[in-house]
Amino acid sequence: MDNSDSRPVSEDLLSAYVDGEGSPAERAAVEAWLRTHPDDAARVRAWREDREALHARFARVVAEPVPSHLSALVWRLGPPFVARGWALAAAAAGLFVLGGLAGGAAVWQWHRGSGAATGLAGSGGTVEPWVQRAALAHAVYVPEPRHAVEVKAQEEHLARWLTRRIDAPVKLFDLREHGFELVGGRLLPDGTGKSAQLMYQDAQGMRVTVYLRKPEKGAGTAFRYERHGNLGMFYWIDENCGYAVVGGLPREQLLAMAQTIYRQEPEPPDKR
Repeated sequence: MDNSDSRPVSEDLLSAYVDGEGSPAERAAVEAWLRTHPDDAARVRAWREDREALHARFARVVAEPVPSHLSALVWRLGPPFVARGWALAAAAAGLFVLGGLAGGAAVWQWHRGSGAATGLAGSGGTVEPWVQRAALAHAVYVPEPRHAVEVKAQEEHLARWLTRRIDAPVKLFDLREHGFELVGGRLLPDGTGKSAQLMYQDAQGMRVTVYLRKPEKGAGTAFRYERHGNLGMFYWIDENCGYAVVGGLPREQLLAMAQTIYRQEPEPPDKR
Protein backbone atom coordinates (compact mmCIF):
# COMPACT_ATOMS: atom_id res chain seq x y z
CA MET A 1 0.00 0.00 0.00
CA ASP A 2 1.42 3.36 -1.01
CA ASN A 3 1.72 5.87 1.86
CA SER A 4 0.53 8.66 -0.41
CA ASP A 5 -2.80 6.85 -0.90
CA SER A 6 -3.48 6.19 2.77
CA ARG A 7 -5.64 8.49 4.84
CA PRO A 8 -4.29 9.69 8.21
CA VAL A 9 -5.79 7.78 11.14
CA SER A 10 -6.84 9.87 14.14
CA GLU A 11 -5.64 9.21 17.67
CA ASP A 12 -9.26 8.53 18.69
CA LEU A 13 -9.44 5.74 16.11
CA LEU A 14 -6.11 4.30 17.25
CA SER A 15 -7.33 4.35 20.84
CA ALA A 16 -10.59 2.65 19.88
CA TYR A 17 -8.59 0.02 18.00
CA VAL A 18 -6.55 -0.74 21.13
CA ASP A 19 -9.82 -1.08 23.08
CA GLY A 20 -11.15 -3.61 20.54
CA GLU A 21 -13.75 -1.14 19.28
CA GLY A 22 -14.65 0.24 15.88
CA SER A 23 -16.39 -1.19 12.83
CA PRO A 24 -14.67 -3.87 10.70
CA ALA A 25 -13.95 -1.21 8.07
CA GLU A 26 -12.40 1.14 10.64
CA ARG A 27 -10.26 -1.61 12.12
CA ALA A 28 -9.10 -2.68 8.66
CA ALA A 29 -8.16 0.93 7.89
CA VAL A 30 -6.16 1.17 11.12
CA GLU A 31 -4.33 -2.09 10.40
CA ALA A 32 -3.46 -0.90 6.90
CA TRP A 33 -2.17 2.38 8.33
CA LEU A 34 -0.06 0.65 10.98
CA ARG A 35 1.62 -1.58 8.40
CA THR A 36 3.12 1.48 6.73
CA HIS A 37 3.59 3.78 9.75
CA PRO A 38 6.01 2.18 12.21
CA ASP A 39 5.91 5.06 14.71
CA ASP A 40 2.15 4.70 15.17
CA ALA A 41 2.50 0.90 15.24
CA ALA A 42 5.01 1.24 18.08
CA ARG A 43 2.63 3.54 19.97
CA VAL A 44 -0.22 1.05 19.61
CA ARG A 45 1.99 -1.79 20.86
CA ALA A 46 3.01 0.29 23.87
CA TRP A 47 -0.62 1.17 24.65
CA ARG A 48 -1.58 -2.51 24.46
CA GLU A 49 1.26 -3.53 26.76
CA ASP A 50 0.24 -0.85 29.26
CA ARG A 51 -3.40 -1.91 29.06
CA GLU A 52 -2.60 -5.58 29.63
CA ALA A 53 -0.27 -4.83 32.53
CA LEU A 54 -2.82 -2.54 34.17
CA HIS A 55 -5.65 -5.02 33.80
CA ALA A 56 -3.50 -7.73 35.32
CA ARG A 57 -2.62 -5.53 38.29
CA PHE A 58 -5.80 -3.53 38.91
CA ALA A 59 -8.72 -5.59 37.58
CA ARG A 60 -9.76 -6.50 41.11
CA VAL A 61 -9.47 -3.09 42.74
CA VAL A 62 -10.88 -0.88 39.98
CA ALA A 63 -14.45 -2.00 40.82
CA GLU A 64 -14.09 -1.36 44.56
CA PRO A 65 -16.23 1.41 46.11
CA VAL A 66 -14.71 4.83 46.65
CA PRO A 67 -13.27 4.91 50.21
CA SER A 68 -15.65 6.72 52.55
CA HIS A 69 -12.98 9.07 53.92
CA LEU A 70 -12.25 10.37 50.39
CA SER A 71 -15.94 10.93 49.70
CA ALA A 72 -16.31 12.78 52.98
CA LEU A 73 -13.29 14.97 52.17
CA VAL A 74 -14.62 16.01 48.77
CA TRP A 75 -18.15 16.74 49.95
CA ARG A 76 -17.01 18.59 53.07
CA LEU A 77 -14.30 20.80 51.59
CA GLY A 78 -15.21 21.00 47.91
CA PRO A 79 -13.17 21.32 44.70
CA PRO A 80 -10.88 24.22 45.75
CA PHE A 81 -9.43 22.13 48.56
CA VAL A 82 -9.22 18.95 46.51
CA ALA A 83 -7.31 20.85 43.85
CA ARG A 84 -4.41 21.51 46.23
CA GLY A 85 -1.47 19.15 46.48
CA TRP A 86 -2.01 15.77 48.07
CA ALA A 87 -5.75 16.18 48.23
CA LEU A 88 -6.00 16.03 44.44
CA ALA A 89 -4.03 12.80 44.42
CA ALA A 90 -6.20 11.42 47.20
CA ALA A 91 -9.40 12.25 45.37
CA ALA A 92 -8.06 10.80 42.14
CA ALA A 93 -7.25 7.64 44.09
CA GLY A 94 -10.89 6.78 44.39
CA LEU A 95 -11.48 7.19 40.69
CA PHE A 96 -8.68 6.53 38.32
CA VAL A 97 -6.17 3.97 37.21
CA LEU A 98 -3.88 4.48 34.25
CA GLY A 99 -6.00 5.29 31.26
CA GLY A 100 -5.38 1.98 29.55
CA LEU A 101 -8.47 0.71 31.35
CA ALA A 102 -10.61 3.30 29.61
CA GLY A 103 -8.66 4.23 26.50
CA GLY A 104 -5.09 3.70 25.46
CA ALA A 105 -4.06 7.31 24.96
CA ALA A 106 -4.94 8.91 28.31
CA VAL A 107 -2.91 8.54 31.48
CA TRP A 108 -4.19 9.05 35.02
CA GLN A 109 -2.53 8.24 38.30
CA TRP A 110 -3.71 5.57 40.68
CA HIS A 111 -3.23 5.32 44.39
CA ARG A 112 -5.26 2.76 46.27
CA GLY A 113 -7.17 3.96 49.33
CA SER A 114 -8.55 1.89 52.19
CA GLY A 115 -11.92 1.48 53.83
CA ALA A 116 -15.40 0.69 52.56
CA ALA A 117 -17.82 3.29 51.29
CA THR A 118 -21.03 3.38 53.30
CA GLY A 119 -22.38 6.72 52.11
CA LEU A 120 -21.40 10.35 51.83
CA ALA A 121 -20.64 12.12 55.06
CA GLY A 122 -23.75 13.60 56.58
CA SER A 123 -26.04 12.15 53.92
CA GLY A 124 -28.13 10.25 56.42
CA GLY A 125 -28.06 7.13 54.27
CA THR A 126 -26.14 5.05 51.79
CA VAL A 127 -25.31 6.66 48.46
CA GLU A 128 -24.55 4.49 45.46
CA PRO A 129 -20.87 4.28 44.45
CA TRP A 130 -21.49 5.83 41.03
CA VAL A 131 -22.89 8.95 42.72
CA GLN A 132 -19.74 9.22 44.80
CA ARG A 133 -17.63 8.86 41.67
CA ALA A 134 -19.61 11.68 40.03
CA ALA A 135 -18.79 13.98 42.96
CA LEU A 136 -15.12 13.02 42.94
CA ALA A 137 -14.82 13.48 39.17
CA HIS A 138 -16.30 16.96 39.56
CA ALA A 139 -13.83 17.82 42.31
CA VAL A 140 -10.84 16.54 40.35
CA TYR A 141 -11.50 18.26 37.03
CA VAL A 142 -13.41 21.48 37.80
CA PRO A 143 -10.29 23.29 39.16
CA GLU A 144 -8.19 22.40 36.08
CA PRO A 145 -7.38 25.64 34.20
CA ARG A 146 -6.11 24.09 30.95
CA HIS A 147 -7.07 20.41 30.81
CA ALA A 148 -10.52 20.38 32.34
CA VAL A 149 -11.92 18.39 29.39
CA GLU A 150 -10.56 15.71 27.09
CA VAL A 151 -12.50 16.78 23.98
CA LYS A 152 -13.64 20.38 23.49
CA ALA A 153 -17.23 21.34 22.74
CA GLN A 154 -16.29 22.57 19.26
CA GLU A 155 -15.31 19.07 18.14
CA GLU A 156 -18.30 17.59 16.34
CA HIS A 157 -17.58 13.99 17.28
CA LEU A 158 -17.86 14.56 21.06
CA ALA A 159 -21.40 13.21 21.55
CA ARG A 160 -20.91 10.28 19.14
CA TRP A 161 -17.60 9.32 20.74
CA LEU A 162 -18.95 9.33 24.30
CA THR A 163 -22.17 7.53 23.29
CA ARG A 164 -20.16 4.77 21.66
CA ARG A 165 -17.72 4.46 24.56
CA ILE A 166 -20.23 4.31 27.45
CA ASP A 167 -22.94 2.44 25.49
CA ALA A 168 -25.58 4.97 26.60
CA PRO A 169 -27.03 8.00 24.80
CA VAL A 170 -25.00 11.18 25.38
CA LYS A 171 -26.58 14.47 24.38
CA LEU A 172 -24.80 17.81 24.57
CA PHE A 173 -27.39 19.59 26.70
CA ASP A 174 -28.12 23.27 26.04
CA LEU A 175 -27.88 25.16 29.34
CA ARG A 176 -27.51 28.65 27.90
CA GLU A 177 -30.82 29.76 29.42
CA HIS A 178 -29.09 29.30 32.79
CA GLY A 179 -26.00 31.22 31.67
CA PHE A 180 -23.78 28.15 31.15
CA GLU A 181 -21.92 27.18 27.97
CA LEU A 182 -20.56 23.71 27.21
CA VAL A 183 -16.78 23.50 27.66
CA GLY A 184 -16.42 19.88 26.50
CA GLY A 185 -16.34 16.37 27.90
CA ARG A 186 -14.24 13.40 28.86
CA LEU A 187 -14.39 9.63 29.26
CA LEU A 188 -13.99 8.18 32.77
CA PRO A 189 -13.77 4.75 34.38
CA ASP A 190 -16.95 3.77 36.24
CA GLY A 191 -16.64 0.59 38.30
CA THR A 192 -16.27 -2.17 35.73
CA GLY A 193 -17.56 0.05 32.93
CA LYS A 194 -17.17 3.60 31.62
CA SER A 195 -18.88 6.92 32.19
CA ALA A 196 -18.87 10.38 30.63
CA GLN A 197 -18.53 13.84 32.12
CA LEU A 198 -19.75 17.01 30.40
CA MET A 199 -18.51 20.33 31.79
CA TYR A 200 -20.29 23.69 31.60
CA GLN A 201 -19.06 27.17 32.59
CA ASP A 202 -20.67 30.59 33.10
CA ALA A 203 -19.25 34.05 32.43
CA GLN A 204 -17.81 34.24 35.96
CA GLY A 205 -15.94 30.95 35.59
CA MET A 206 -18.32 28.88 37.74
CA ARG A 207 -18.40 25.28 36.51
CA VAL A 208 -21.07 22.59 36.63
CA THR A 209 -20.62 18.99 35.49
CA VAL A 210 -23.05 16.39 34.18
CA TYR A 211 -22.05 12.77 34.81
CA LEU A 212 -23.61 10.09 32.58
CA ARG A 213 -23.42 6.30 32.76
CA LYS A 214 -25.23 3.19 31.59
CA PRO A 215 -27.45 2.00 34.45
CA GLU A 216 -27.51 -1.53 35.81
CA LYS A 217 -30.68 -3.56 35.32
CA GLY A 218 -33.18 -2.92 38.07
CA ALA A 219 -31.48 0.28 39.27
CA GLY A 220 -33.68 2.73 41.15
CA THR A 221 -34.96 5.74 39.24
CA ALA A 222 -35.77 8.20 42.05
CA PHE A 223 -34.88 11.88 41.57
CA ARG A 224 -32.67 12.75 44.54
CA TYR A 225 -30.66 15.62 45.97
CA GLU A 226 -27.49 15.66 48.10
CA ARG A 227 -25.71 18.69 49.50
CA HIS A 228 -22.55 18.75 51.60
CA GLY A 229 -20.67 21.96 52.24
CA ASN A 230 -20.62 24.05 49.06
CA LEU A 231 -21.25 21.14 46.71
CA GLY A 232 -24.71 20.01 45.61
CA MET A 233 -25.97 17.25 43.33
CA PHE A 234 -29.22 16.18 41.72
CA TYR A 235 -29.16 12.63 40.32
CA TRP A 236 -31.59 10.19 38.73
CA ILE A 237 -31.76 7.18 36.40
CA ASP A 238 -33.98 6.52 33.41
CA GLU A 239 -34.19 3.37 31.29
CA ASN A 240 -31.21 4.35 29.13
CA CYS A 241 -28.87 6.43 31.26
CA GLY A 242 -27.99 7.60 34.76
CA TYR A 243 -27.45 11.34 35.31
CA ALA A 244 -25.81 13.41 38.05
CA VAL A 245 -25.70 17.22 37.90
CA VAL A 246 -22.99 18.51 40.25
CA GLY A 247 -22.04 22.06 41.18
CA GLY A 248 -21.48 24.65 43.89
CA LEU A 249 -24.80 26.41 43.18
CA PRO A 250 -27.88 27.07 45.31
CA ARG A 251 -30.35 24.20 45.36
CA GLU A 252 -32.98 26.06 43.30
CA GLN A 253 -30.51 26.96 40.55
CA LEU A 254 -29.12 23.44 40.36
CA LEU A 255 -32.66 22.02 40.30
CA ALA A 256 -33.60 24.27 37.38
CA MET A 257 -30.58 23.01 35.43
CA ALA A 258 -31.41 19.38 36.26
CA GLN A 259 -34.99 19.91 35.05
CA THR A 260 -33.72 21.40 31.78
CA ILE A 261 -31.46 18.38 31.27
CA TYR A 262 -34.35 16.03 32.07
CA ARG A 263 -36.51 17.70 29.42
CA GLN A 264 -33.71 17.41 26.86
CA GLU A 265 -32.92 13.73 27.50
CA PRO A 266 -32.66 11.67 24.28
CA GLU A 267 -35.74 9.62 23.45
CA PRO A 268 -35.45 5.82 23.59
CA PRO A 269 -34.53 4.29 20.18
CA ASP A 270 -37.98 2.68 19.75
CA LYS A 271 -39.68 6.10 20.06
CA ARG A 272 -37.62 7.86 17.42
